[in-house]
Formats: sequence, structure tokens, C-alpha cells
Amino acid sequence: MAYDVDIANRLREILASEPGVVEKPMFGGLAFMVAGHMAVSASGQGGLLLRIDPAQTAALIVDPRASRFVMRGREMDGWLRIDIDADATDHELKEWIKHGVGYARSLPPK
Repeated sequence: MAYDVDIANRLREILASEPGVVEKPMFGGLAFMVAGHMAVSASGQGGLLLRIDPAQTAALIVDPRASRFVMRGREMDGWLRIDIDADATDHELKEWIKHGVGYARSLPPK
């Protein structure tokens, strides 16, 4: 499955005012990188792939749209899949994006 182009375009628009954001194909989707770190991606499996502070994982998966990202059969703290589509409001997208961008900015630049 290819990533949702509408979601990718909306992410691009929302992130346009963020300095230093770079787009990069990654994990079958389109990732938005901040200081060399993935912040958020239009996932190739639908929805978003979001990188967050691992300490926030338990609090954020309370939302029924959020789940831990699974890589090689293992759930990963600090990585979330967000079941969201083009019907999501800009406010909803911005709320998820702020977690990813905030965490990426907290890391040392690559």
C-alpha cells in the first residue's frame, strides 16, 4: 500500500512554517525529518508513523487511534502508528505532529 498523498500534502502544509524540515522516503512512506530525525511520516501502511519521547508512549496510546509501532514482531516504545485519514481535522493532525516535532527537536542534530 502506498502512503496517503492527501495526508502527506497536509503534513507538508502544516510543517511548512517549521524551520529545517526535510522530506525523505522512509519505511514505505514519506517521512518529515527535523535535524536529521524522523518526526512524523505519512505511513505506507496508512495513517501516520510518529516518533515520540518513549516516556510518553503509555499516555498517548490511551487514544484509540494510537498504537505502538511493531517492528520485526516487537512493539517499540517511542514509535506510534496513528490510525488517521484525510478526514482528520487540521487540529487533530497538529496535535499529533507537535509530539513528533517536539521530540525530534529535543535530540542532538545528526
